[in-house]
Amino acid sequence: MDYLLVLGGLVGLYFGAEWLLRGAIALAYKLGIPTLLVSLIIVGFGTSMPELLVSLRAALFGSSDIALGNVVGSNAANILLIIGFCGLIFPISDWDKSVKRDTYVMIGSAVLLLALVQFSEIGRLAGLLMVVFLAAYLGYAYLQSRGKAVVLDDEVRHEALGSGFTALLILGGLATLFVGAESLVRGATNLAREFGISEAVIGLTVVAVGTSLPELATGVMSALRKHSDIMIGNIVGSNIFNILFILGVTSIIQPIAVAPRFGSFDVPVMLAVTLGLAALLLTHVGVRRLVAGAMLVLYGVYTVVLVQV
Repeated sequence: MDYLLVLGGLVGLYFGAEWLLRGAIALAYKLGIPTLLVSLIIVGFGTSMPELLVSLRAALFGSSDIALGNVVGSNAANILLIIGFCGLIFPISDWDKSVKRDTYVMIGSAVLLLALVQFSEIGRLAGLLMVVFLAAYLGYAYLQSRGKAVVLDDEVRHEALGSGFTALLILGGLATLFVGAESLVRGATNLAREFGISEAVIGLTVVAVGTSLPELATGVMSALRKHSDIMIGNIVGSNIFNILFILGVTSIIQPIAVAPRFGSFDVPVMLAVTLGLAALLLTHVGVRRLVAGAMLVLYGVYTVVLVQV
């Protein structure tokens, strides 16, 4: 039954995120939100909804290791697994260089998380601080893009949708995400206890990869159409939202207890991976197939080491 709960949760998260994302993009297009905000914020936020619901559900029911491990593991998977896999399909060599600003914000978010996990708990004040930082970032991003032409790429353009259908997609997506999050966390927690595996490892692996399925789907679609902008914007935006919004909101509602392993191993590894991606983006080296293959190998090694720590 627990396996069915995990499988059903993954399916629910995938389709819920897809419907929510489609509805959110249609709404953004109707409101004339600039391209940069659509790719980095709307897409990044939409694909991060599973992480939000899973972490919130886990924290409220006393599974803090899953709540925190989900975010840390998702950020590592977004870079090593998703960008690595997509880079094998189509080398990432050209993207909107304005993502440089957002890359620095991604690094800053990871550094902030490393500082926070040195304490025994991420409390409400820290959560409020993260949400304030995110609001400042969004405001600055909006001001920077204001006045620019609203031209959506094919990857984020959908057929014209009626207002009623758009609302149905958003509400239906949210409802499906809630059910999927509940199912995944309950099944994963039960399995962890049954096999003697720590909840932190389950959160860093199974739950993290499961909640990253929307990013994977978006990335593969962008790679197949040979467009790097949406792929990079999606991952950078998602990693920022995962830390500042998901952990911020979750800890405001329910403070998150921090296990020692997060400060000594898991978050430092996530920060190292983040800096590696930042170096590739800021130096315009990109992700060729050889680099993409190395990222996938590193993710495999990382997963094996997780069980040993």
